[in-house]
Amino acid sequence: MAAIESRDVSVKELFQKFYIVPRYQREYVWGKNQVTQLLGDIRSEQMEGEYSEYFIGSVVVCPSQTERGADDLIDGQQRITTLFIVLCAIRDRLSALGEENLEGIKKSIVDVDTDQYGNDCHRARLEPQYKDAEGVFDDLIEGRKITSKDTRSIKNISIAYNVVKDFLSNDLDDSVVEIKKFFGYLMANVKLIKIYTDSFGRALKIFETINDRGIGLNAMDLLKNLLFMNAEKTQFEYLQECWKFIVDELYKINEKPLRFLRYFIFSKWGVPRLAKDELYEWLINNDKKIGLSDNPVGFTEKLKEALKAYAFFLKKKDSRGEQNYILENISFLYRKHTSARQYLVLLLAGRNLSSEVFSALCRDIESFLFVCILVREEIRTFEALFAKWSLLLSRVRTMEDYKAFSKETFQAQKKKHSSKFYDMFRSIDNRSLPKYQFDYVLGKLTQAVDRDAYGSDNPLSYYCNTKEIHLEHILPQKSDCDVYKEFGLGADDPSLIWSIGNLALVEKSINMSLGNKAFSYKKRIYPKSRYLLTRIISEKPDIGNTAIDRAVAHMHPFDEWNKNTIRQRAQWLAELACTVWNVPSEHYGRELDMGGP
Repeated sequence: MAAIESRDVSVKELFQKFYIVPRYQREYVWGKNQVTQLLGDIRSEQMEGEYSEYFIGSVVVCPSQTERGADDLIDGQQRITTLFIVLCAIRDRLSALGEENLEGIKKSIVDVDTDQYGNDCHRARLEPQYKDAEGVFDDLIEGRKITSKDTRSIKNISIAYNVVKDFLSNDLDDSVVEIKKFFGYLMANVKLIKIYTDSFGRALKIFETINDRGIGLNAMDLLKNLLFMNAEKTQFEYLQECWKFIVDELYKINEKPLRFLRYFIFSKWGVPRLAKDELYEWLINNDKKIGLSDNPVGFTEKLKEALKAYAFFLKKKDSRGEQNYILENISFLYRKHTSARQYLVLLLAGRNLSSEVFSALCRDIESFLFVCILVREEIRTFEALFAKWSLLLSRVRTMEDYKAFSKETFQAQKKKHSSKFYDMFRSIDNRSLPKYQFDYVLGKLTQAVDRDAYGSDNPLSYYCNTKEIHLEHILPQKSDCDVYKEFGLGADDPSLIWSIGNLALVEKSINMSLGNKAFSYKKRIYPKSRYLLTRIISEKPDIGNTAIDRAVAHMHPFDEWNKNTIRQRAQWLAELACTVWNVPSEHYGRELDMGGP
């Protein structure tokens, strides 16, 4: 036999052999869309005529390393598994419709084979060995309903089976004649290229060549193939366990595998830019640097360790699994945008820092991100910058090292935006930011003042809980005669009503008593609030010589409320914001370390 054989085969010819899906293969990942499209394409081609053929790609096989008389399926597992599910669903539907002559289709699913002792035994045409398959294939083969959905693979197989069942009922009208015609077309006219090799190593090499640069499979799949190509056979089981953890964890946290892989590379090697379709080529070209060939297990372990920390970060925890309120703060900035995660590059780079230094990094990231949001600096443009900073961060060991790093990176960048930050902050209204970011701003200001004045340890989520803490418009959204009389012209101006200078946070109970009343009434109520930033509107308590006391020393209570006082308070809050987000400001004239979460 030649080392490599390649020929066109029909689905019927394909399922005359027995196939093993090795343990190291990824689980079944096709979803509803892929199965629906495959069935639709086959059906459309069938409608072109009985001689029309439909090509669905290639498969790569080699003699099985574990099962005599079978082939290991190296490439094409998703398509072949889907075809096997289709055959099972057709058999079950025809049987349910009363068709009894099903020997042909049954032999394509299970047939008699001879074991090593010369005994006949029934054997499935497709046998997955990966753990996620569990007993689901037994259910398929026996025509039982799939009840367990404990793993992603089982869930996807169940979804695929139901998609096929719906297709047979809806598109083929549950007609025995039409279903059998479709089955006949599928078996005879749907073609594949079957590539047979004499060895596992050669099969993997062909797999890599066919999928060069991510064509057909993505870089994560090709990376796995590359790791197994370079690993010893004795390492396969452990390598598969590590890879299964990576795949399962990415699924649990709902993260795109290629994004995580890119961020890992950025954080580790400081690559400035790398598109998804360039990942695999970069891995190949930088093999010596990253150790794929020399130590595939070691590389996989590093990837696994990084993913553990990555998953913790998305859960607002540090790399040790401890709750981190600063990471929770960052989540408030991007509550509606799961794609805005570039900051994870820096967190990955700093995951092994001490708790104190890591918290300082998180504070700087939060501050930097908000400054960029407010001045409308496109965050995605900072991927290259964060990758560059990751290399600098890798040299940090002590807090002194970190302060020097922060000055060179975060502070230098924020200084460029300081004037624009101040100007835009004092102009903030409901058109400037989405509501969730607006809530973040008011919550952050209120929290910072309370923390430094009273030592409050309430997390930011406490101040952003709209059920207990309400947004107060000092100039009401709906003004009555008393408000118009006191405020004058502009009492119904949205730009004033929603100005940052006109907004405060108050307790639910206090807000109910404030209502839409005039300022002459409200100013007697504000001092009852526990939030210092709200109390300062009409009363200035003596809180001692604290950082915030100094920061708000220029703020004074108001006796009346009008356009000028709204603008004045907006300016004061902008000056306070420069302190809270640690932005160098010529307007404020000094930088204060707000610290804490």
